[in-house]
Amino acid sequence: MFLDTSGLLSLYDARDAFHANAVQLYRGAHRLITHNYVLAELAALANARNLPREGALRYIADLLDHPVIETLWVDEPLHRAALTLLSRRLDKTYSLCDAVSFLQMEERRIREALTTDRHFEQEGFTRLLKQ
Repeated sequence: MFLDTSGLLSLYDARDAFHANAVQLYRGAHRLITHNYVLAELAALANARNLPREGALRYIADLLDHPVIETLWVDEPLHRAALTLLSRRLDKTYSLCDAVSFLQMEERRIREALTTDRHFEQEGFTRLLKQ
């Protein structure tokens, strides 16, 4: 299962509408993957949601150190490939982080994402957190 920004925030914030579902899905997953752009975006999103900064940063550091979560690191070729994907999807509002996620999911044959982001469905993946 791919861990996207919104899914990680739902997992972290007990007040989030999807928290209980996110916890259940997370605990049931046998493979957990994310990337460093997601973690960067998570820091910004936690800040925008006025979550306590120290706790959010500790959470992100814990994700990096988690023995079960594989964190992929975006290099220049992947960054450029994501830009190319964005240029081919000009009708969409995907972020660069989304594009990197899609490429990584395709490469690793992951179909499910712990996310509330509809962009994953637009690209043919399964969004696990929705109403």
